[in-house]
Amino acid sequence: MTAWHQKTAHEIRDAVAKREVSATEITRSYLERIETVDDKVQAYTQVWRSEALAQAEAVDRKAASGQALGPLAGVPVSLKELLCTREGETTCASKILKGFKSPYDAHVVQNLKAADAVLLGKVNMDEFAMGSSTENSSIQRTCNPWNLNCVPGGSSGGSAASVASDCAALSLGSDTGGSIRQPAALCGCVGLKPTYGRVSRFGLVAFASSLDQIGPFSKDVRDAALALNVISGRDPLDATSANLPVPDYTAALTGDMKGLTVGMPIEYFTEDLNAEMRGLIQNAVEVMKAQGAKVVDISLPHSKYSVAVYYIIATAEASANLARFDGVRYGFRHPGAQTLQEMYHLTKTEGFGTEVKRRIMLGTYVLSSGYYDAYYLKAQKVRTLIKQDFDRAFEQCDVIITPTSPTAAFEFGAKTTNPLEMYLSDVYTISTNLAAIPGISVPCGLTAAGLPAGLQILGRVFEEAAILRAAHAYEQHHGLAMGKPALA
Repeated sequence: MTAWHQKTAHEIRDAVAKREVSATEITRSYLERIETVDDKVQAYTQVWRSEALAQAEAVDRKAASGQALGPLAGVPVSLKELLCTREGETTCASKILKGFKSPYDAHVVQNLKAADAVLLGKVNMDEFAMGSSTENSSIQRTCNPWNLNCVPGGSSGGSAASVASDCAALSLGSDTGGSIRQPAALCGCVGLKPTYGRVSRFGLVAFASSLDQIGPFSKDVRDAALALNVISGRDPLDATSANLPVPDYTAALTGDMKGLTVGMPIEYFTEDLNAEMRGLIQNAVEVMKAQGAKVVDISLPHSKYSVAVYYIIATAEASANLARFDGVRYGFRHPGAQTLQEMYHLTKTEGFGTEVKRRIMLGTYVLSSGYYDAYYLKAQKVRTLIKQDFDRAFEQCDVIITPTSPTAAFEFGAKTTNPLEMYLSDVYTISTNLAAIPGISVPCGLTAAGLPAGLQILGRVFEEAAILRAAHAYEQHHGLAMGKPALA
């Protein structure tokens, strides 16, 4: 009997299109898998069993009537808790939005439905996408499928864990400073952050509006390309979405790297890099060379300022974006408030978690009178320098490779008492968002402790095809059998 929950999205789509299996059978397989293992992983915050089966039955009726099926027909997908959906709740894993039901679907959710995907439910995250371990969720603790004592990464930890545990064929998450790529690396799956503007942010609850971007998690690179085909494109409801044609990204998957020049930033491969991680990345470099890639050293001299710049700009934007959650219009309102002032104070004090309050206060500070020029304005200027570094680097190479994360997954509580140490978990991913370029993380091996590591590949603005080509070629030729987490 075929274990459909172990199949890739493109294998499922092809089987449904050929009528080899029904979308309903596929969906039941995934729902049974969730029932079997998700009590250990705790990726899902909501499982939409009846809605998912109804969507699958609609796909089967469409197939039976001879209608053309969408590019994700019958593919089960999970959604990060900050994507607005008519089904279920949209809580951002925060107490302040508990019980909130969106009156509309996010643009990417509309696209998934139009592509005949099956939406299984929503998955856990760090509250309002603020975190690198999913430990900041107000709902539950999501575990890494490879080691249940370790974090899945963040903030899209539920998305990565749902794919890695075979509880979803695809998942959509968001990436503000590495929140797709870092958990993908820690959970051993593929995670893609598109160019800023490639995918509409309409219906994504905002953290930092100039940095946020929606992207897919998948079991392989072909699935990531397939998902990107579906969710990309201009949306009149998002003024920042680019009015550019969307290529067929699967056409870029040639399986070779002949003619590609790969850049390695000297600033990312210093003595500070974990020796084990360095060895895994070096092995990846040798695979790329064997496939015809030319590898050169490049420099990103302002990358050392990325973390500081990010935590000024992102917190400033968060301070503005989260001001709307005041208990007046929707979500949590403190029941003990007697006056308007008390209602604001008590609602936000109890409704927001510690990390969210920390970032709101920091953002409010850097935007305040007397400090704006010293912090926020200066950070924006350095952001420009970081972007210019990438522009110059891409004059010498087609793609850039780095580690995705400085370490593999760490144990729960290992970094919660030291926010700066937690922030440094994204040291290799943050500059990508500041420069608005695309990046992908692909598995590149296991550590001695049996935990996955990720290789990050970065490309020029709107050249997702190049990073997908490089990632796919590496995936096809690295010869590494990572196996699966031993869950069930």
